[in-house]
Amino acid sequence: MVEVYWGCLVFGILFAFLSVILGDFLSDMFDGIFEFLSIDGPTFIQPMVIVGFITGFGGAGILLTDYTFFPQPLIIPLALLVATFLSVGVYFLYVKPMNRAESSTGFTYADLVGKVGEVSIPIPKEGYGEVVLSTIGGNTNQIAKSFDNVEIPVSEKVVVVEVKDDTLFVSKFNEL
Repeated sequence: MVEVYWGCLVFGILFAFLSVILGDFLSDMFDGIFEFLSIDGPTFIQPMVIVGFITGFGGAGILLTDYTFFPQPLIIPLALLVATFLSVGVYFLYVKPMNRAESSTGFTYADLVGKVGEVSIPIPKEGYGEVVLSTIGGNTNQIAKSFDNVEIPVSEKVVVVEVKDDTLFVSKFNEL
């Protein structure tokens, strides 16, 4: 049974090593090829948790076999118990916080309604110009048209009133 424990431990170490060293390269090389293998299910079913369980099982099995006098039928459930605690720890201390920490830098045009920006290319009375708005990921330049059909010069502060066909309709921003 020691060979099984060593196999699990070596597999986990090799998986971690290859993930760190070759992870981006393999990800780019096989992009989309293995998408049918993706798991849509509970968040605790993550490769890191599963491989952590296998590695923990192997390491605990080796340590319990070499450093205790427990009989083999008792070592297997103890190694499974240790592996379960390790994988639960990996999930709650690493995977779950990292999932919560992810944020998107994207925005939708609907998010821009009500935002205040600055004109970067003058907006003529009956034409189009450009405004700069601050978003989650930084600044964005967008095509704009005057909502009130008035000319709006460069550096004027404007507010987005509505969005139609990917064009922002803006009005001069009056600070009171």
